[in-house]
Amino acid sequence: MTIEQRLERDKRAIERELERVLSRRNTLLFQAMRYSVLGGGKRYRPLLCLATSDCFGAEPGPIMPFACAVELIHNYSLIHDDLPCMDNDEVRRGRPTCHKAFGEDVALLAGDGLLTLAFEVMAGADVPRRLLAKKVQVIRETAELAGVEGMIGGQLLDITFSPENATEESFSEVMFKKTGALIVAAVRAGALLGGASPVKLRALTTFAENIGLAFQVRDDILDAAKKGKRTMPANPNYASVFGADKAEARLDRYVKAGMSALEKASLKSPLLCRLAGQLLARSVI
Repeated sequence: MTIEQRLERDKRAIERELERVLSRRNTLLFQAMRYSVLGGGKRYRPLLCLATSDCFGAEPGPIMPFACAVELIHNYSLIHDDLPCMDNDEVRRGRPTCHKAFGEDVALLAGDGLLTLAFEVMAGADVPRRLLAKKVQVIRETAELAGVEGMIGGQLLDITFSPENATEESFSEVMFKKTGALIVAAVRAGALLGGASPVKLRALTTFAENIGLAFQVRDDILDAAKKGKRTMPANPNYASVFGADKAEARLDRYVKAGMSALEKASLKSPLLCRLAGQLLARSVI
């Protein structure tokens, strides 16, 4: 089986589990939640989680609830980001955004539902007794990285950022918190539950931090190219502020730094290398 086939197999497994988790009821709220989660997406974060645990020969079954929980959190953030009070987007993945399809009130609650469901899924995950302490650690870390010191804090920085006073350091903080933090959560979950040693956990965390920054720079490059020079993107955008050439160089640097962290720790993972390499392609993930 090729690397691409492995990733496609894992993606199908993730899709099946997400559909199962979101099909317990057929209320309006669950319809909106399913609409947002099952309407496309590359499943990059849960794939990272499973690929990381695979480094240590872990079976995917016990890891899957945590991989899917990160995806639920990610999709909650997209619903809220699209709301008129935030980015005011009308299209997501080629379809009307959740609030356009179901109304702002239902969309707000659908996002809330996905966030709380994610922690319900993790708390209810059936793991071997030896992993119970790691399970608690993963839940705690995911809450921290998705919360006010992580993704939510990054979203606040995003809407209050002043591009005219931007520095690379301040941009990096926004990018890491709003995008990178949840990627770190996905990778660390896979590493902790997979049985990573402290040395390898540190290396994977460095990998994830760099891949998270690369992910946001890549999105900024695509967003700036799509909008062209006529308009400055409303949100902080590395490519628009510092230029496309510098953004391309920074993207390459982050990906190489992530791969280097794996190499230094003797972590041979074709899956993680392929997922990191995808960020250098000019397609939406």
